[in-house]
Amino acid sequence: MRIISIVGYKKSGKTSLVEKLVGALGRYGRVGTVKHVSGDGLSLGGTDTDRHIRAGAEVTVAVSRDELVKFVSGAGLRGALDELCDDGMDFAVVEGFKDSGLSKISIGLESDRLDNVVKHVDAGQDFDDELISELVRLTLAEREYHTLKSLIRRVKSNPMIRYAGAIGSFTGIVREVTGDVSTRGLEFEHYEGVAEERMEEICSELRAREGVVDVRMYHRTGWIGPGEDILYIVVAASHRDQLFSVLREAIERLKVEVPIWKKEYTDRGEFWVEGENG
Repeated sequence: MRIISIVGYKKSGKTSLVEKLVGALGRYGRVGTVKHVSGDGLSLGGTDTDRHIRAGAEVTVAVSRDELVKFVSGAGLRGALDELCDDGMDFAVVEGFKDSGLSKISIGLESDRLDNVVKHVDAGQDFDDELISELVRLTLAEREYHTLKSLIRRVKSNPMIRYAGAIGSFTGIVREVTGDVSTRGLEFEHYEGVAEERMEEICSELRAREGVVDVRMYHRTGWIGPGEDILYIVVAASHRDQLFSVLREAIERLKVEVPIWKKEYTDRGEFWVEGENG
């Protein structure tokens, strides 16, 4: 899933631009959206659904004849993006969240006060076809975002999956306690495009092994907290022996061959880890 955020002052035209961009991206795949809502929560006006939530339900699903709405307590932006990714969206267009680390299209805001601005749009500028085409190209160029579920879905969509007898996966997470040292989080950096290219080369080489149907991997970057996911590797193969052998090799090769750097934040200080990235 590729993600782009549209930010700007209130009444700057964010929603109008979202509408146009969603329509244009729909020609390339499935599109989901995330909307920032000000305040402490979504007001349902004392409805029975609201009573479910206020009673303490962590997840509430409201269902009509043709639609459903899911309310998840404490999910946040990351949770919303994971939901869209798990549902098979190819794109996520986010309205708001100007303080996030997402790539941004800024309407009227001073770009030097924001991180990761890929396009500045003047307030009052016409959202014409030329601009929308440019924004589509920028979105298509964004790095893909995956959850474990979306990566497994990608493997299952391979036409050769009919030759597979098993799918196995590896998930690397942030270890909070190592001996007597506590980790507050990890920060990962990579050369844009280079790490993805090397991971694809590894996957391509491993796919050539006898009995291996597909190999996919995804490594998150940026700040990752204790217990959160860092890395996913998914392998489909004819038999489990082939699967486990390739899965282990994929893990070891990624750690050694892919240019990703790790900074640890612990109760004893902060430091970059040399050598293997994970």
